[in-house]
Amino acid sequence: MLANLRRGNAHMVLERVDEERTGSWYIQVLLRDNNTYQLEYRDGVAELHYQMQMISQEKVLEALLGWAVAKSGWRDSFMWNNIAEQFGPQRA
Repeated sequence: MLANLRRGNAHMVLERVDEERTGSWYIQVLLRDNNTYQLEYRDGVAELHYQMQMISQEKVLEALLGWAVAKSGWRDSFMWNNIAEQFGPQRA
């Protein structure tokens, strides 16, 4: 799926559904117009929403697969920025 990202099909989302946990758990990738990848993941709540950009499709694949199998330390080799402020305060 990642290798097939093109104009008009420029993003993909993997979502984790677990009835035991509340919130949204996903990782997504966007192929930007400048041929960089924007990668984001969210761990349940807006306060735990992170983003980064990179040019390496191989590293993006590494992150996607690490997240998908819940590999310990999958995010440690990347420089993530917390983007929670873009989503405003959490509403009850």
